[in-house]
Amino acid sequence: MTGTTAEPRPGSRPGPPADAPAPWPLVALAGGVLLLFDTLRVFLPSLITLYGRAGETPPERMGLFAALWFALPFAAVPLSRVVPPRLLRVAGATLLAAARIALQATDGGTPQLLVAAAGVTAGLVFLYGAARTTAAAWVPAGLTGGLAASVAVHFALGQMDLAWRDGPLPWLAVLALCAAFLWSVRLSQAPADPAPAAVWFLFGPMLLLTGMYFGQAGLLSVEDHQIAAPLAALGVAVRVAAMIGAALCAWTVVWGPMAGIFLVLGIAIEQAGSFPVLPVLVATVALGACAGLAGLPHGEADGPRRTSRAGGAVLAGMLVFLVAVFLYYAAYDADLGFPNGLVPVAVAVLVAGAAWAGGSRGRWRGAGPLRAAPRRWKRATLAAALLTGLLTWQPLPAERPVPGPEFTLIAYNIRMGYGLGGRLDLDRIAAWARTRHPDVVLLSEVDRGWLLNGGHDDLARIARGLGMGYHFAWAADRLWGDAVLTDLPVARVESARLGRHGYPTGAQAQSIVLDVGGRRVGIVNTHLQSPPGQAPEVAAIVRRLRAGAPPSEVGVGDPIPVVLAGDLNTTPDEPAMRVLEAAGLTDPLRALGDPPTSPADRPVRRIDHVLISPGLTAVSADAPRVPYSDHLPLVVRLRVA
Repeated sequence: MTGTTAEPRPGSRPGPPADAPAPWPLVALAGGVLLLFDTLRVFLPSLITLYGRAGETPPERMGLFAALWFALPFAAVPLSRVVPPRLLRVAGATLLAAARIALQATDGGTPQLLVAAAGVTAGLVFLYGAARTTAAAWVPAGLTGGLAASVAVHFALGQMDLAWRDGPLPWLAVLALCAAFLWSVRLSQAPADPAPAAVWFLFGPMLLLTGMYFGQAGLLSVEDHQIAAPLAALGVAVRVAAMIGAALCAWTVVWGPMAGIFLVLGIAIEQAGSFPVLPVLVATVALGACAGLAGLPHGEADGPRRTSRAGGAVLAGMLVFLVAVFLYYAAYDADLGFPNGLVPVAVAVLVAGAAWAGGSRGRWRGAGPLRAAPRRWKRATLAAALLTGLLTWQPLPAERPVPGPEFTLIAYNIRMGYGLGGRLDLDRIAAWARTRHPDVVLLSEVDRGWLLNGGHDDLARIARGLGMGYHFAWAADRLWGDAVLTDLPVARVESARLGRHGYPTGAQAQSIVLDVGGRRVGIVNTHLQSPPGQAPEVAAIVRRLRAGAPPSEVGVGDPIPVVLAGDLNTTPDEPAMRVLEAAGLTDPLRALGDPPTSPADRPVRRIDHVLISPGLTAVSADAPRVPYSDHLPLVVRLRVA
């Protein structure tokens, strides 16, 4: 029946205007979300490393500073009574693009922090204006599509965002992205049918869940690079496909209350540490369904009151984002009185509840599928996922045994890869370490995707730069811990949890047995925290490893020499060092210059160590003055007797 138009079902979302030449409102909204997420990946780690100085600034001051930039956009609410919301949208978009371009020009320090903070405020002003001027038909897919685009770009760049890259190509890419965003904002119309406040409120919680679970690869990584490498590209491709599927789901399908149930169950199962892959992938798509559900029209009269509620809702949702981020990650520095895993589950429940309430007002029972996804969208989703997976492909490194009895070891607390100027220096760390020709690299404070630190997989990036395999051992949680990188043959590797002793941050001791010129050598890699009770635990592990027994077992095998190295948070003269020396370890660096390692810009004490047992001799040692962390690395050449 050509020439006729079917009446929409009750409660279904109206389609785009028939005379619209292109979906510019959707492009503008998705582009703004992408730029805002990109800016947040700079602002949050800058807040920790520059303003917070890795724990030196009181947390309440740091929280107030962060809240300031999320509270400033609320000034747009009274301002919108005299300034048209369309102008607020244009002004916010222009300032967001300007801040993103300026971030490309900053080289760390206070300018990076302030520009990123201003960019976050500008992005929220843009969202406020967009909430009051964007047609309801575009909003759920625009918000979710922006998150999906951000995830795809983040993965395609190897989780090393353009803001941290030098050279003309990143500049050209950022300029092109900002120009396309501003052009789409210019071409977007201001209709009279804004989306319900519920879908705008959900953006902040959706941003949190995407950053913590759906937008980083760490949850799909395993500890052993030899296993992870063949699966990494596939895992990235599946994750990108799920995010794009979430955007399509927000555009095409309404699940009713089942979407929220799947979302909550997926986050809860992952947080419990059980079968994380499938539930999180299901929850990713369910997030898009929740956005579509909350975006159903409520049958309310159009008017300033409704648009004002939508504008205020998006700002309130971003406050939920900020509070949830601080609550979750503060648990690693202070006792909150409850498990921090409850925070993302509570956020998922909030998303599910708001989506269900909004959908029920929009009569989701009669809505059904809004429209089928065009076949070309499905093909584009598959192509984008496969392309991203291919871009992240990393071949397995080959073992390179050393023929003689000597090997070079580097021990480095990398502070999540952020240097003294607050720049992400993962590639610089790898390039510097490569010049020292190490056989073993021990890393502390390795981040594999914390949203607070920008969502980067430090270990995979550094391993790629060094061409080494890796073995990860989680400490605080499954995305934060320590790692051994080596291309020597590995006989055995395992990790033992250390007691917290009342301290909030977890710690572990990673044990590995390597072949050095036909001789076995044991290495214990750890990052001790403040409680003194951890030193005796590590000493017991060293004794068992020296006796040739696996650290988790009691027994006697063939004795082997052992190295204990890492950030031990103790100086050579403190009691904890006496405990380690009683396990048969000595400090060879005292006779080799006793180089201080902390703080990196003015080192006055050595809290990073390489301790050795009989059977090993230190040939040389130094602590190079490199600015890639708040610690200096130790480079030690060891000989097996």
